[in-house]
Amino acid sequence: MDKRNVLVTGASRGIGKAIALLFAEKGFRVFINCTRSVSDLEKVKEEIDAMHMGECHLAVGDVGNPDDVADMFAHIRRHCNGIDILINNAGISYIGLLTDMTNAEWNTLLQTNLSSAFYCAKEVIPHMVSQKSGKIIQISSIWGSVGASCEVAYSAAKSGLHGFTKALAKELAPSNIQVNAIACGAIDTVMNKQLDATERLALEEEIPAGRFGLPGEVARLTFDIATGHDYMTGQVIGMDGGW
Repeated sequence: MDKRNVLVTGASRGIGKAIALLFAEKGFRVFINCTRSVSDLEKVKEEIDAMHMGECHLAVGDVGNPDDVADMFAHIRRHCNGIDILINNAGISYIGLLTDMTNAEWNTLLQTNLSSAFYCAKEVIPHMVSQKSGKIIQISSIWGSVGASCEVAYSAAKSGLHGFTKALAKELAPSNIQVNAIACGAIDTVMNKQLDATERLALEEEIPAGRFGLPGEVARLTFDIATGHDYMTGQVIGMDGGW
């Protein structure tokens, strides 16, 4: 039987890398994407190739740019008929007062964190509809549900992603395509490396679980959603240690 095809955006490190490695370990054909950290992405591919289990292809491009996305999917279709599982993980952060944010920074963040999900979903949906199955999973944030001071644009984009998830799930449910999101709390990734030791400790004390989450934990939940639970759709699943 042909391998199932997975696209993981923002897969050069952190959560995206952990997701890509897990799917490859389970024997999937994995397409991994990033925009800037291509050397890191190539190292992820080397790790996957060394497993001799799954299959890996690079899909370099800016998923916040519709032209790049079109080129990326043209490349993907040279290797397979279409994507069966889409993991929209790519994201960037901006920490600071909204009044200090430029129009360009606002637009870039929204394109990367929200519009990218639209561009990629448009590309995968026709194949999924034709085969009457598919999974679209957004890697999101609790800030999309409750908002965060000094992360207004990030919170707005993630909130939009939650609405996108719920509405698209209803639209695609008749075709047996499930759309869900994981709203992550504080996960131990590069995005949180800007915290100094004091700030990190203070944040850990706010989390009932008493620690940051791990990328591998998000990856395992993502894999579980992607490979089962066909009656679960339109959900924003919190993974935040009880925060």
